[in-house]
Formats: sequence, structure tokens, C-alpha cells
Amino acid sequence: MSKGIRVGLVMSAGIVLAQMGLAQAASSQDAKGLRVVSDRTVAGFGFPESVAYDPKARVLYVGQFVSALKPAEKDGQGKISKVALDGKVLEDRFLPAAGETLHKPKGIWVRGERLWVTDIDVVWIFDLKSRKGRKLGLGGMGFANDPTVRGNDLYISDNRNDLLYRVEPADFLNHKGDPQVTMVFGGKGLNPNGLYPARDGSLLIGGFLSPDKARGIYSLGKGGEFKSLAAQLGRIDGIYQMKDGTLLVTDWNSGSLARWSPKAGLQPLAKGFKGPADFCVIPEAKGYMVVVPDLVKGELRMIRLGK
Repeated sequence: MSKGIRVGLVMSAGIVLAQMGLAQAASSQDAKGLRVVSDRTVAGFGFPESVAYDPKARVLYVGQFVSALKPAEKDGQGKISKVALDGKVLEDRFLPAAGETLHKPKGIWVRGERLWVTDIDVVWIFDLKSRKGRKLGLGGMGFANDPTVRGNDLYISDNRNDLLYRVEPADFLNHKGDPQVTMVFGGKGLNPNGLYPARDGSLLIGGFLSPDKARGIYSLGKGGEFKSLAAQLGRIDGIYQMKDGTLLVTDWNSGSLARWSPKAGLQPLAKGFKGPADFCVIPEAKGYMVVVPDLVKGELRMIRLGK
């Protein structure tokens, strides 16, 4: 993930704000002008729920239920495949390692040499080189969904039980003793699914419940304050923030990969999904490639956005 440019303290606040405003205006125009320039489908996956991009190795990690579309069933059949950027499977069962079991792997997050993945009532952390893994139980969670790292903290959503947890430290693979697990909130009616660390330091949250009970987009500030950014949008699964603040999201109600901004609202970019789940975004020279798993159809959509 890209890091924002640190502005020197010697610059005046007025100059900084002016420059930021110009940069945001320019990038906003770029975001508004993006359209789908190509859309390719790669079939043959076993109910893929999440795709994560590893910028260091330039590969994708695809979490799959494999056996059936039963997201809460513990059958030991789940896996994470290593996949090339063209959709070719490089290693079908990259994770878990021998002797370890995944059931229904859902959200995946990659940072450095670490990969986190949720699995019903636990979260795993793996080393991408050695494939060493460690499992952490999440007492009270029955549908752990999306893991996201913000700073040194790991956040985990549970949309069915309307919960958000925090794990400290995020990198608990070699941590002595048990990491600290804290309930950030429960029962707020957000039904958090997709999570993403915003550029302003807050945590973006996409809500997901049922077709007739639409949820929106929310943010959790550094100080723990909540804000509703958009209400009753649909069933928001994956979420990603672009440089100008515009969001890319997947929405099950409209079956689309969409763009959202406060002024324009929700604007579908690519349609025809039955189960548009947790996607990844790969910056390219002339735009972005967005890889969206369709959980229901068992395929990946490789969608290029550009001018």
C-alpha cells in the first residue's frame, strides 16, 4: 500500500493546505474519468471469497471455500492459492501448510512478508516465505469476515453478529503469549464487512446484512468516533480508497464493482456479478487493475480501469 508524502514542518499551514487542495482536485478529476477499458473472466475457482495482492512478489492470493457455498461450515477443505497477475494458478494449495486446516477462508490482508486470513471464528497469520502459521481464536465471533491492518493493530469484522474486534499486535506470529483481543463495538447496526485503512488515519467500514436491509459506508476515527458517510447503499463487501478519497466498493445488491464519492454517490463500473466479494487493486501505468472474485460463480474478474 502506498504511503502519503510527509510534508516538511517548515512549510506554512496555508501553503500545505493549498497544495493538498490542488493535488486532490487533480486526482479527483482522474478518478471521475476512470472507466472500464477491459474486463476478462478467469473461471475454475472453488467459491473464491477474497483476493489480495502482494506487491513485492507481484502475485495474487485467492482464498477459496472449495467444497460448497456454506460459509460457516467447518469442513477443512478451504485453501489459499497463489495466482499470477494474468489469472494463471501458480500453486493451487499455497496455504495452509501441511498439518494446518482452513475451513472457509474469507478476507485476506497482505503486508510485507505476512498474510492474515479470517476463518469463521479465528484469524490466521502466515509468513509468506516459510509458510509458518499461527491461529488466534476470536471468542464471541461466529462469522469473522475481513481483516485489515492499520498501524500496529489488526481489525476484524463480523457482519452477521455486528462486531468489530481489534488485535494487538497485528503481527502476532512470533509474539510471546497471547495477543490482546478487544471488542471495538457490538450491536451498532453497522454489520461491518469490508474494512480499509483510510488516508486520514481512520478506518473505513462497509456494511452488509441482507437484500432488504441495506447498510452503508462508515468510518471509525483515530479517537474511536464513528461517522456515517453514506446510509442504505446496499450490501457492501470489499472497499478500497483511491488517492483523492473516492472509494471503490463491491455491492451485492447491484451485483457490481462501483465507485462511490460523497457528491456522486454510488456509480456502478462493472456489472453482472452474482457475488462480488473482497477484491484487490493493482496500480498500473495507465490506471488500475481490479481483481474481483465472484463467490457465487466461482471465478475472478480482471477489470482494468483507465481513461
